[in-house]
Amino acid sequence: MTEQPPSLFDVDDAARPLADRLRLHTLSDVVGQDHLLAADAPVGRMVGAHHLVSMVLWGPPGCGKTTIARLLAEKTNLAFEPLSATFSGVADLRRVFQTAQRRRELGQGTLLFVDEIHRFNRAQQDSFLPYVEDGTIVLVGATTENPSFELNGALLSRCQVFVLKRLDDTALSALVTRAEQLLGGRLPLDDDARHALIAMADGDGRYLLNMIEQVQALPAPVDPAVLAAAVQKRAPLYDKSQEGHYNLISALHKSMRGSDPDAALYWLARMLDGGEDPLFIARRITRFANEDIGLADPNAVQQALAAWDVYERLGSPEGELAIAQAVLYLATAPKSIGVYRGFNKAWAAAKRTGSLMPPAHILNAPTRLMKNLGYGKDYQYDPDTDTGFSGANYFPDGLPRETFYEPTTSGYERAISERLRHWAQLRSDQPGAATTPPEDN
Repeated sequence: MTEQPPSLFDVDDAARPLADRLRLHTLSDVVGQDHLLAADAPVGRMVGAHHLVSMVLWGPPGCGKTTIARLLAEKTNLAFEPLSATFSGVADLRRVFQTAQRRRELGQGTLLFVDEIHRFNRAQQDSFLPYVEDGTIVLVGATTENPSFELNGALLSRCQVFVLKRLDDTALSALVTRAEQLLGGRLPLDDDARHALIAMADGDGRYLLNMIEQVQALPAPVDPAVLAAAVQKRAPLYDKSQEGHYNLISALHKSMRGSDPDAALYWLARMLDGGEDPLFIARRITRFANEDIGLADPNAVQQALAAWDVYERLGSPEGELAIAQAVLYLATAPKSIGVYRGFNKAWAAAKRTGSLMPPAHILNAPTRLMKNLGYGKDYQYDPDTDTGFSGANYFPDGLPRETFYEPTTSGYERAISERLRHWAQLRSDQPGAATTPPEDN
């Protein structure tokens, strides 16, 4: 019997991608997700009970979402139906649902895995509901975006959301070791290059394995410089229209509010490295100067505006230094939200009281009729008084005096607070005054 020649369609195992050759066969081999997959963890307990509920796996790229879904199907004897929301439409969903119904009639369940499920529109997401409710499918959706923003409430109410972690250095090191065992030898990296390779993966296991394929054939020894020249660093995760955008600006804002200049610089650098528009950052820190500092340091908004102006004049990268300087100034400035709170209180009072007229004594009287009506009568010009303060009422008639602005004792507001207390005392000393000086903050 003669040996048959190899088919042109046979694929050499060595030619398959490393990620495919390292395909896992048990959930215990999944790295970095023990908080979900351990025997006493939420998903692990479902597997142990042989009963899955529909779920959404939310996590960054390369953390194992697809692998986990496939293994869940295998461990619970469910047929595995994978779909990508990027490439699938209503016809594909209808086909999967019909197939799942036929399987159910034969006594077998179906695990429908939908990658990038957030890309389905509301109508497509609603189409899952009856099949999830009657048990025709166990839905496992995977997403890199916050489900509370991207998935409709009806679908979320029928699924449990599990958050997968970005792979840490320990998990990535375990993947490197597995790859070396499969390849039959240690990668040609010195210790520093090995650490650099893991850092360049930025928590993405799939990207790490792709890089390993690129470096395995390099002549030893490979140091970090050679590695950087041979392998493209993974671009940082930052989508300017999605949750990462808002997470990082929130981190910058709260670091400045918490007076932590080092953390503020870090988040600023993360945003700029991710491709954020520096003018967006300039606008946000200008808002911060008014909202979180205000009169505690009146120069803060000038620093923010100056950084904005410098960047518009110089562009990148020189202008980014001006933004960094403003961020440091704002982070180290005294903080107060007295202006912010005071304005909100005044706004609420204005909406509540409608169209009350100003008191007549502070109205101008350019005509005889207006003078006869009392416009401007008994107006006191404060700079001409003995104290420079008349204590007159400037609120509308019929509206009791309210305190909207309450300065803190932080920075320049300490002097403002003392001045307001002095004026309140002068006002209360006037005959018939009903107000009392405010207490110290």
